[in-house]
Amino acid sequence: MRFLVAIVLFVVALASGGLGLAQRTVLAPPDAVTSELQLSSTAPITVIDGAALNAYEGSQTITIAGGVEAPETDAAPADPTDGDATDGEATEGEATEGGAAEGDAADVVTQTDAVAVTYGRTVDVIGWVGEAPYTLITLDTETGELVAQAVRGTESQVPSPLGSDLWFGEFEGEGDLGLTLNVPADVSLLVVSDGTLPAPQGYTVTWPLDSSTPYSGWLILAGIAFMVLGFIALLWGLFHWRRQRGPRRKTPRMPKAPRPSRYRPTRPRAAIARPKGRRAIGRGMVIPALALGTALTLGACTADGVMTFGPSPSPSASEPGDELVTPPIAVNERQLERIVARIGDRIAQADEDLDADLAATRMAGPALELRQASYAIRAEDSDLGALPAIPVGNVRVALPQQTDIWPRTVFAVVEDAEDETLPPLAMVLIQEDPRSQYKVHYAVTVVPANPFPDSPPASIGTARLPADTSLMSVVPQDIAPAYAELLLEGTEAEGAALFDLDSDVLIEQIGAAAKAERAESLPETAEIAFSNAVGEGETIVLATNDTGGLVTAYIIETETVTPIQDGAAVNASGAVQALSGVEQSTNGIVARYGVQLLFYVPPLGSDAPVLLLGYTQGLISASEVS
Repeated sequence: MRFLVAIVLFVVALASGGLGLAQRTVLAPPDAVTSELQLSSTAPITVIDGAALNAYEGSQTITIAGGVEAPETDAAPADPTDGDATDGEATEGEATEGGAAEGDAADVVTQTDAVAVTYGRTVDVIGWVGEAPYTLITLDTETGELVAQAVRGTESQVPSPLGSDLWFGEFEGEGDLGLTLNVPADVSLLVVSDGTLPAPQGYTVTWPLDSSTPYSGWLILAGIAFMVLGFIALLWGLFHWRRQRGPRRKTPRMPKAPRPSRYRPTRPRAAIARPKGRRAIGRGMVIPALALGTALTLGACTADGVMTFGPSPSPSASEPGDELVTPPIAVNERQLERIVARIGDRIAQADEDLDADLAATRMAGPALELRQASYAIRAEDSDLGALPAIPVGNVRVALPQQTDIWPRTVFAVVEDAEDETLPPLAMVLIQEDPRSQYKVHYAVTVVPANPFPDSPPASIGTARLPADTSLMSVVPQDIAPAYAELLLEGTEAEGAALFDLDSDVLIEQIGAAAKAERAESLPETAEIAFSNAVGEGETIVLATNDTGGLVTAYIIETETVTPIQDGAAVNASGAVQALSGVEQSTNGIVARYGVQLLFYVPPLGSDAPVLLLGYTQGLISASEVS
């Protein structure tokens, strides 16, 4: 019977352990799933939808096969999977955007191995595509395979998407390009070759699968345990068998029949006698016991590492499914840091070369106007007119607009990473359309003593309000004319009570008192006249946490110095002379100064005054009075 038990235990052990090992080998599930798609499209763009990339959980490994040729000129528009051209394809002999005829074979590229891939929010990807034809790759939910859909357009070619401020990341290469991403469902990929030839045609997407076998470890452990028990039963049977077949001795004489004894009462004894002394464990039992303990210890250390104990974790409020849905933001923090770094590098190069056209690729509005004047002054005298560089370092405040349309606005306060003594620079960046870069419209030096209001976190962003909004204590579009009047008339100005004059350091520099001192410093043969006006810079309003707002304003201050005696003349010096090209004039000299301003306007119902947060002031033009 003991041998039968051992045999049964061995059979169970082999079955359990074998099944556990089979689950990890021949019966193991696949560790990845792959979907391939081969196109025959003439569209210059391919968009891989984020929902298709998230068909399975985990990261996505994407392989794109480069190497495309120019399509046949007589191809007709059709679906991208049958090899025909789309509406957006240009035919032979048509003029390209650069003005060259495509019929000029010497200038036409007919083959390329280039592959350029970018990824960003789907709304940004589609916005960048615009009116160009493209191939949209989605997922067939029934078959689980990638499928292509043609989207017609009117543009025959597109610019390179590389370097755009829209993207979270970008890749480029020659031939086959492989990349591994883990993008959410609202992020898509944009693929082009050179923008003129068709986009790459071969796509392979691989997703990792959970190939763990949660029961294999237990089965292997059970197999080991049954094997140990089988050995124990086998040893027990052998030991018992050996005892039964021990050496035989001489047969003793039969005892005589006992005489009947008299009845004598005795004490009752226990049914089972209590063993006397200590009984040692046989050597045959020590080894199986040790083997069982070792097997249990080693069996618990399975390769999968999937044997877990205790209840599974319950979902918490921090899981993605429970997150608060907020409107999309123009850029995230990482994008903004990259954009600021690009702007800083571009403007630094423009400052070094005095290249106003280069600066115009990253500046516009009041900021560009001041930069252009600075370059003109420095071209005449390198010691004059220099402006502070755009700091590249810590983005202290990031406030993107909540929007998915254009134009888009972002507010940022940047500190110099190398010199902490320099005051931070507050910038207002605007992107006019999806294919444009963000440009600095305002760049104001922050007043260190005046605290910034609390703003929403960068991950949430804020709303851009119209300049005539009535949600604040002062209508934003009324701030610029009121402050311009304050600079001219001082505390006698009608709107002087709207502003915090005690913390306003700009009034001390160019206010009414400073203008009076300037007039007194002129000789008796000349006089000066001042006038202020609202500049052409856009009034930008961004909401703060307390329903107040950050408001920009642009003011043009004009100084006109004229002689008041016959034969008298006025002299120009410094930046005015360099910019006007006039050293002395009998007609007079006009100088215009641009003043970029940043205010905090309290919410409606607040008694707090409007606070000046930053400013930048500089000469923007000078000429002789005509």
